Amino acid sequence: MNDRANDIIISGNNIDLTNALKAMVIEKVSKLFDHENHIIRIRIELCAEQVAHSKKEFLCKGIVLIKGKDLVANVASDDLYKSIDLLENKLDRMLRRRSRLRVLKRKKPHGVEIPADIPKVQSA
Repeated sequence: MNDRANDIIISGNNIDLTNALKAMVIEKVSKLFDHENHIIRIRIELCAEQVAHSKKEFLCKGIVLIKGKDLVANVASDDLYKSIDLLENKLDRMLRRRSRLRVLKRKKPHGVEIPADIPKVQSA
């Protein structure tokens, strides 16, 4: 299997991105490449915001650049690692749903209505 770690972009806002944190995000998100072959790149944005005097809220935003419409998911929680897990689950569900709907669309063809009358060919 080819290594797709270079196709994952991790950025942080008000968070120090340590090597351990980057490795954990890459480990979680690299599973998404197994579900879909058409993924071009995955961008993960981690953000920390001060909610109250002693409380922080961690926001994770995931953008999956894919052939077709891009997938975007946002998750917020009080723990950074929990937010990353929830984001990975949400993106996984979105990819599986997209794949399942594509298969259903392929299995149920629909007729095409042509508004104009097409002249019939006379055979000899």
